[in-house]
Amino acid sequence: MATEYTKAAAEAAEEVVVVAEKELPPPQPEAEEASAVGKEAEGGEKLQVTEKDEKSIISQSVSFKEETNVVGKLPDSQKKALDELKQLLREALEKREFSAPPPPTPEEEKKKEEVKEEKPTEAVVVAEEPPPPPPPPPSVAEAEVVVVVEEVVEKVEAAVIVDDDGAKTVEAIKETIVEVSAAVVKTGEVAAPPPPPALEPEQKAEPEGATPLEPEKVSLWGVTLLGDDGEKSDVVLLKFLRARDFKPKEALAMIKSTVWWRKEFGVEAGLMQEDLGTAMARLEELVYVHGTGRDGHPVCYNLYGELGRRKEVHEIAFADEEKRKGFLKWRVQFMERAIERHLDFRPNGVCSFVQVNDMKNSPGLLKREVWAATNKAVQLLQDNYPEFVAKQVFINTPWWYLFFSKAISPFLTQRSKSKFVFATPSKTSEALFKYIAPEQVPVQYGGLSRSGEQKFTAADTVTEVTIKAATNHTVEFPLSGSYEVAWEVRVVGWEVSYGVEFVPESESSYAVIVSKTKAMSNASDNDPIVSDSFKAKESGKVVITIDNHSSKKKILLYRSKTKPVH
Repeated sequence: MATEYTKAAAEAAEEVVVVAEKELPPPQPEAEEASAVGKEAEGGEKLQVTEKDEKSIISQSVSFKEETNVVGKLPDSQKKALDELKQLLREALEKREFSAPPPPTPEEEKKKEEVKEEKPTEAVVVAEEPPPPPPPPPSVAEAEVVVVVEEVVEKVEAAVIVDDDGAKTVEAIKETIVEVSAAVVKTGEVAAPPPPPALEPEQKAEPEGATPLEPEKVSLWGVTLLGDDGEKSDVVLLKFLRARDFKPKEALAMIKSTVWWRKEFGVEAGLMQEDLGTAMARLEELVYVHGTGRDGHPVCYNLYGELGRRKEVHEIAFADEEKRKGFLKWRVQFMERAIERHLDFRPNGVCSFVQVNDMKNSPGLLKREVWAATNKAVQLLQDNYPEFVAKQVFINTPWWYLFFSKAISPFLTQRSKSKFVFATPSKTSEALFKYIAPEQVPVQYGGLSRSGEQKFTAADTVTEVTIKAATNHTVEFPLSGSYEVAWEVRVVGWEVSYGVEFVPESESSYAVIVSKTKAMSNASDNDPIVSDSFKAKESGKVVITIDNHSSKKKILLYRSKTKPVH
């Protein structure tokens, strides 16, 4: 079982933007707070999640640097692999090998053999009869006839053609045998076998001087492989090479499989234009692209637990087989549209996503029908969308998933591990801010990004400050003359005191209390973001004071803008 989990995690990290991970651990009782200690594993072993564990898990891939798509910057071994793949691809296009489905993989062949072995042999009941008398020994002439007939049968079978339906023309064999044997018996001489039947028109060899067929043209995600835009083609080919550890033949096999799957699934034939209904569109509340990461990657959020927990979602996407097929169509359609809107496949451009996987309430995903559909979706994505994920960030991760990640870590390659980040609920915001700027992070995950009309947008950068335990911090907005200043402030988790005053520059003026000092709780009915403004009639500064009385460090986020008052 552990081996299966390890393989699944490695494949998910290296290849696919997924709705859910390839494999989940077996069902576990729902955990309480992620920082809880003393959880008992099977066999009575104590499992503890310490702050040190959380820090190491969150920071395990800080040094990750995305691999370049600029061919000139690749190591020589990778350049060589790319050149070899391009040559193999060119030959395959000339032979029009993409027109037929790819040959079955060794795993598929093995499954077929297993099915054949499992089929029970039919019992044949034969009525008991007395054994016939033994035949008299053949004479010399008859023996010669038998030998000649066997030789003729061999020669005729070698010349037998195959009909359109694949069946051998057994009748022709039988007639030839009868004719030859009769001639031998009558004359005592061996008759020459009849000439083999003529080939059908479609089986005739191609006449000399015929015009060869044009090489195929194959496109993936709007990029023609080996087409005019060679740079984009190289970027796509590098995705398949990286997914197959820079083994050109295996990468070509994966490309063929992807091209055939897209034809079979109807991706190119009209899936993008297909209306899957308004009900299915509601799934975009749970799987959506929002903002960009610090390196410019679009960020895709997947709410794992909500897929299995919400009753209305279950009715829309998982209630029966037909709806599960609709869910797969929707997920592929969503992926294709996200690629079309957000990725450009330029060597120095945006070619992959940051994936944020919300594990809150994830035990709900273990419903059989939800598991079957999401598992199939993950399989499709990892098999046919290689290297579309730059970073996999798992947030609100339950305690048992943290231990699962630590257990499989020794079995993963360094390259795979560099893409994984796991964070408990108390560390979710901190983990996200490492890869996504706070102004791009949705408000429900600790950031300042909200829908609707707001004073501030994602273009207004946020300052992030860590306030140590049992200390206070002040933020100052200086004003020169009559100005209005507006600000937004958020302390992740709050549980601090907050107060604002205006301190004039002139000693003869009095300070103005803008907001009385008050304790800010993290209650769900409170707006997590404080938005306010102040109009100054003279020069001075607005001072915001945050007093952290708690024993834990806090993350302070703020931004401001000023404008003159006329």
